[in-house]
Amino acid sequence: MSARQRVTLESVAAHAKVSRQTVSNAINAPDVVKPETLTRVLESIAELGYQPSRAARQLRTRRSQILGYSLRPVPADAHGTIGDRFVHGLARAAQQRGYRIMLFASGNDEEEILQYDELLSGADLDGFVLTNTHHGDPRIAWLAERDVPFVTFGRPWGNADATHPWVDVDGAAGTAAATRHLHELGHTRIAYLGWPHGSGVGDDRRTGWSDVMAELGLPADGRWQETTENATEPARDAAATLLRRVSPGAVVCVSDSVALGVIRAAEAQGRRLAVTGFDDSAVALLAGMTTLAQPVTESAQRALALVLRDIGVDTVGPASRHEILAPQLVVRDTSIPPDPLPRTVGS
Repeated sequence: MSARQRVTLESVAAHAKVSRQTVSNAINAPDVVKPETLTRVLESIAELGYQPSRAARQLRTRRSQILGYSLRPVPADAHGTIGDRFVHGLARAAQQRGYRIMLFASGNDEEEILQYDELLSGADLDGFVLTNTHHGDPRIAWLAERDVPFVTFGRPWGNADATHPWVDVDGAAGTAAATRHLHELGHTRIAYLGWPHGSGVGDDRRTGWSDVMAELGLPADGRWQETTENATEPARDAAATLLRRVSPGAVVCVSDSVALGVIRAAEAQGRRLAVTGFDDSAVALLAGMTTLAQPVTESAQRALALVLRDIGVDTVGPASRHEILAPQLVVRDTSIPPDPLPRTVGS
């Protein structure tokens, strides 16, 4: 057969000396084909290099084998984003299962929901993967009401009744580990710089720090905390205020972008300070920053497995529809012991 000639189901049937239906059965329902016939058909498929039609498979299964994923804009100085790593891990995992990820842009929840409606009408997607979950997230309710399969990378904050599958990283366990690490270095004046209250992820990470501080009998009241946006310049201003107020020896931060702001504020004030971030982004590596590494690739793989199970592709596996994964502490240059010199700034 010519190398340029397309191999069809009929080509395989002629080569194996069987009917077209027998070839179709060998591919889609091999248990109904006699063993010797199945062997002959599979040998012909391999020899001819036949590849089943994706379009035909979609018609048969009534699935598009495509999942939707929304991309949101990221501030220019928000260095700690893990979205690119997550979507790469998701795309790779999907590809291995014969699925594809359709990317689309949205600026907020409302725009994303409009895209859901349009894509479900025109592109016939099998489901969606959501990120950046938050309190009162309308996307979850919209998809659940329409019985659309989806999974979230992030808990349904404030919605204990939500039953959809989700994967999340244990932020509290991460900041707790960072706080204990700083205490083991000798620090007792450990402050926290986080996101404004009401952020599910931010509140979770703050809890890890405050719980360990209480456990150690160290101060963790409002004076030892400050909030900021998830960007370096606002974080630097907030950190400057925090450093002047309580003169900490170490600061646990909600993200790498925020931690970089703390480092810059400390440098501007001529302070020697231990700092931890969260996300293990490229900027953390460049800055020699101690941080928490999120298991992003594993999160993407598990999220895909959960949504495929909801779609009906996977019928076996763990019964749990919710998974919380632990981050890993990565120790670098910003893990420094306390300054041995006595402090003159009041507590």
